[in-house]
Amino acid sequence: MSEVASRRRFVQALVVGAGAVVAAPLGSQSAPQPSTPMSTDAYRPVLRAAKPGATPQVTDEQRDALEHRIKCQCGCILDVYTCRTTDFTCSTSPAMHRDVLRLIAGGYTEQEILDAFVETYGEVALTAPKKEGFNWAGYFAPGVVLAVGGIALTVLLRKWRAEAQLAAVRAPIAPGGASSLPGVSADDLARLDRAIREEA
Repeated sequence: MSEVASRRRFVQALVVGAGAVVAAPLGSQSAPQPSTPMSTDAYRPVLRAAKPGATPQVTDEQRDALEHRIKCQCGCILDVYTCRTTDFTCSTSPAMHRDVLRLIAGGYTEQEILDAFVETYGEVALTAPKKEGFNWAGYFAPGVVLAVGGIALTVLLRKWRAEAQLAAVRAPIAPGGASSLPGVSADDLARLDRAIREEA
């Protein structure tokens, strides 16, 4: 296989790999599927005493948004809202929904409700990790990987371009050192060769 063909295959593999990294999360959002068998015994009640003189502080819209941030614990990859409104065989998401309603009625805020679920289940209760400590890596790592890959690809492409220019410059020079290009001397080609090398 020629050097040019191997480079093309390398670039194609790099582009396909980067596309897979970017497309994988998008694909999983558009057609979520359970990743493990459903577990009906994964539910643990999230119980907190109602606050004195409790009045709900969370609207229905805020409740739905909040449930999008809480992961159903039945073993699927869905949040509580999506699981309870699309998978009517799941008994865990409706129970978690009832816990959310009870906490709202008890006067708890959205953050307090999230904290209560984390206290009961751990951070696996959240659809996305908290933006603190080592968890920041989960938010920035994909972007950093793509940026480093883009820089590496740019450097490689420039190097290959310089090598191709060098090859194009050397090709017209006959074995005896004379240029086969009309009006261009071997000295001119040698100077051009040096300039390209310095630029690369």
